[in-house]
Amino acid sequence: MRKPWPTVSLGELLRLERRRVNVEPEKLYQEIGIYCFGRGIFHKTPRTGFEVGDKVLFLMTEGDFILQVTFAWEGAIAIISAEEDGMYGSTRYPTFRVDESRCIPQFLLNYFRTEGGVLQLVKICPGSAGRNRVLSIKQIPEVVVALPPLAEQRRVVARLEELATQIHEARTLRHQAAEEAEALLVSFRRAAFGETPQPDWIPLSNYVESIVNGKSPATEGRSAASDEWAVLKVGAVSFGVFDERENKALPVSYVVPPPMEVRPGDFIMSRANTVELVGACALVRKTRPKLMLSDKTFRFVFREPRKALPEYMEQVLKSPALREQIERGASGTSPTMKNISKAKVLALRLPPFPLPEQRRIVAELDALQAEVDGLKRLQAETAAELDALLPAILDKAFKGEL
Repeated sequence: MRKPWPTVSLGELLRLERRRVNVEPEKLYQEIGIYCFGRGIFHKTPRTGFEVGDKVLFLMTEGDFILQVTFAWEGAIAIISAEEDGMYGSTRYPTFRVDESRCIPQFLLNYFRTEGGVLQLVKICPGSAGRNRVLSIKQIPEVVVALPPLAEQRRVVARLEELATQIHEARTLRHQAAEEAEALLVSFRRAAFGETPQPDWIPLSNYVESIVNGKSPATEGRSAASDEWAVLKVGAVSFGVFDERENKALPVSYVVPPPMEVRPGDFIMSRANTVELVGACALVRKTRPKLMLSDKTFRFVFREPRKALPEYMEQVLKSPALREQIERGASGTSPTMKNISKAKVLALRLPPFPLPEQRRIVAELDALQAEVDGLKRLQAETAAELDALLPAILDKAFKGEL
């Protein structure tokens, strides 16, 4: 049985070392942030000293060990790498130097990624429940760390890095497989519909009699419960699949006109969004009741007898040839919000495929989509399994079982 590692106060391992800077108005300052749950550092957008204003900044140097004041209890810890050397942090990012004659910084970082390590940080982050806890630097000596010899620390860190690399590679491979399947879907649409409209292509108005849009009354600013009336957000169709969860609750007093309710079989398009997402569309295959069409979404009214399958319309409008037409037809002065009019949507030119050819295209694309969806589900399941694996590995490591 392994002999327990001796414990050491964290106060013996860390030395507070802060480097306050004089903020100059014309100089650029790039600050860091730290993700919770040990997920590392992110870089904020650089700002001039004038934009920083009266905020106090401190210089970060490679090797600094940081316990983020407001979220240390939630695992917001990190080590400054060579990439962040010379960046800055606010008062919320106290910098410490680790006594490397006794402890390898990465060993300490990994310890505070364990459940036991985080619980110790919670104890020295007094405050009310929830997200109002603040790190007490004075209480740092109360934290104790089980510390093996340096050689064992190096072995544990090397083994953890090796396993973390393998986990990252597994996650990357799954992600690449899903991306490749998605690219195959795009490639098939390109092959089926071409890159640009052809002389024999016909207007969308040959298939669609009219386009209607809903209303956007004042909402309660929250997602609705399943039994409440709600108005759709543009996000309900932004990614090519209808998402009923993208909604905002309507006041109980608001009476929704019956024609405005979204129903299975509706074909919906966003009329306003970013350049890349304006004109995004989806067929409503199923939906809960009490959802209302917004003024930023269109509903197609198909001509009868129908000359186009809604499933086909969904695919052709996602093709490069139609996306190019949609983006070219979108207007608006704002770079983040473009609009497309009903007239321009009805004027979009589509290949004149008869119904049998439409069915063939839809069948092939549906089969590819099923493959993509299957890979995405597998990727999500793999990611969840991998996410659960690392905490178990860390637990073993600090029990001396790795």
